[in-house]
Amino acid sequence: MRSRDDIGQRRRVAGLGAVGFTAGTPPCSLSVTRTAVMAEEISKAQAARPGGDTIFGKIIRKEIPAKICYEDDQCIAFHDVAPQAPTHFLVVPKKAISSVSEADPADEALLGHLMIVGKKCAADQGLTNGFRMVVNEGPDGGQSVYHLHLHVLGGRQLGWPPG
Repeated sequence: MRSRDDIGQRRRVAGLGAVGFTAGTPPCSLSVTRTAVMAEEISKAQAARPGGDTIFGKIIRKEIPAKICYEDDQCIAFHDVAPQAPTHFLVVPKKAISSVSEADPADEALLGHLMIVGKKCAADQGLTNGFRMVVNEGPDGGQSVYHLHLHVLGGRQLGWPPG
């Protein structure tokens, strides 16, 4: 029997119940939505722990569907189910590395490959005015899944500081 968290996670990955932004959303609604999403992400990051299988491992093995925009022998890129910008996708190594701080010097080429793939996918997604690449590290950095991943966000002016 599946737990409620597992079912909820599958629904979010399948695009059911995902939070998104739609054109014409009033600024106050957008602000409330973004605040709620940020609060949920902070809560998930504080509760997440390294170790074990992750949702990204299941996506890599095709056990959970995802809207894939790129795949090769080293990584997979797919759209985030809870986008924080009009374009928001993740680039995930197929090698299970829990976080940047757990990466080995031997992973240097793989980490660089993630950025090159992110750049290529950003171009394919039409992000001609720029984009942001983000790697969250640990609870204070907002990491909610302990499988290293690169967020690529764009399609609107992104504020600074980010959080």
